[in-house]
Amino acid sequence: MKIITRYLVRTHVGMIANCTGAFISIYLVIDFLERFGKFSAAGAPAPQIALYFLCKIPEIISQTTPMAVLMGTILAIGVLVKNSEITALRSSGASLVLIGRPLLLTAGVISIFLLGIQEFVAPAASEKMNYIDEIIVKKKSKGAFFRQNNIWHRDNNLIMQAKLFNPDKSTLSGVTIWEIGTGMIPLSKTEAVTATPSSGGWLLHDVTKRHFNGTGAIDTGKETELFSRIDLLPTDLKVVAKSAEDMSFTALWRYCKAISENGYDAANYLTLMHAKISLPFAALIMAFLGIPFSLRDGRSGGIGVGIVISIVIGLSYFVINALLLSLGQQGALPPIIAAWTANLLFAGAGLWSTLTMDT
Repeated sequence: MKIITRYLVRTHVGMIANCTGAFISIYLVIDFLERFGKFSAAGAPAPQIALYFLCKIPEIISQTTPMAVLMGTILAIGVLVKNSEITALRSSGASLVLIGRPLLLTAGVISIFLLGIQEFVAPAASEKMNYIDEIIVKKKSKGAFFRQNNIWHRDNNLIMQAKLFNPDKSTLSGVTIWEIGTGMIPLSKTEAVTATPSSGGWLLHDVTKRHFNGTGAIDTGKETELFSRIDLLPTDLKVVAKSAEDMSFTALWRYCKAISENGYDAANYLTLMHAKISLPFAALIMAFLGIPFSLRDGRSGGIGVGIVISIVIGLSYFVINALLLSLGQQGALPPIIAAWTANLLFAGAGLWSTLTMDT
């Protein structure tokens, strides 16, 4: 059975690799055609353009691998059925469980591989890709150093630090502004609980100001104050910011904790955080659904039929999953329920298909 297991795994992996390669190629060609004109008009160097599309690959793999696993599973079993190899295996006493086990093992390894990509590779690749697009191509400001929960910005003799930026509300929290003199000597320190963008600058709320002029004078009790001396826009912060989709699970977890501690609703980010785990395991779910679906009634409709069926099932999954995630982000569903329900629904469909077929 070791020889049969290796043969099944090799056939399965080969089909998945072909499907993944096809998806990556199609995605890159379409994206290249859409963006090349913009890159050329901006005068972006060819190495930077090539690096941009290279950094796009981890994101494409994360998004398309579940469908590639489904398509690869259906096509691999379709080939085995067409060549009467499934019939030969069944005749020799191999059960459908024995046939499906190596394929599920392959899908499980792929799911773990996707987790690793999302956690360690995709965030760094997305950061570099966004930098090329926003800074090199669109020529936007790069004066802010942004890490979602720790922002530093310098403008002439002013240094601003904020503990948190909420990109949805364009609100800064825990703001400190230092005025620096010659030799980096601090002249004043302005603190505010929050800051919101306003015409001509930032509107500071609950302000405390200290002057370092030898007298130690402190101005307190100001409810609001318009600060217009820092040239920093919310769009600049959002440019340098990593969007939640580009962050790793651990980074999102820390960000959700920071948001909650500052009194904001973190449902949007908690939903995306749980989706960072659920989406990679969609590859395993797709294999679990594809195996009994392909074996049921001895389907051997050919490559074309297998591709169409897998695309329909895959698109159905992504539409349902996107709808559920949207409900979770809006607070209509608990984040963990919104992130995992699509997996549970399609796993249930796979289980039903398995239990109702002849073994």
